[in-house]
Amino acid sequence: MGKDNEKNLVGQPIFKQLVNLLPRDKFDLLVKQQKSDRYYKAFSSWDEMVTLLFGILSRCDSMGEVCDGMQTLQGKLNYFGMDRFPAKSTAGDGLRERDNALFKEFYFELINHFELVLSVSRIHGVSFSYF
Repeated sequence: MGKDNEKNLVGQPIFKQLVNLLPRDKFDLLVKQQKSDRYYKAFSSWDEMVTLLFGILSRCDSMGEVCDGMQTLQGKLNYFGMDRFPAKSTAGDGLRERDNALFKEFYFELINHFELVLSVSRIHGVSFSYF
C-alpha cells in the first residue's frame, strides 16, 4: 500500500483555506475584461487581492505592517498563491494606482457565486445593484 498523499485541508492555515474558497477562474476572467494587470509586472491583481485580505484578517493598520507581516512568513508562499511577497512601495503603488472597478465587479461575482449558501434573511429586501 502506498502512502496517501491527499490532504483534505489538514494542516493548512485558515488563510489558505479562505483564499481557496475564492473562485479564481472568475477573478481571472474579470482581470482580462478590466485589463487591470496591463501596466503591472511585479504586482498582479491576484497579489493585490491576497495582500488586501491578509491585511484585513491580520488587522494591520498600514501597508508597512502588511508587507512586514507577509515577509515574516518566509517560505510559505504557497499559502498565499503568490510568487513573491510585495515590497512596500510596489504594494502601495498598486493600491493607489489600480482602478478599484475590478474588486467591485468581483464582489458582485462573489455574491452570485455564494448565493445558494447566503442567508436569505440577510439579503431579503436588499438590492445588490450597481450604483
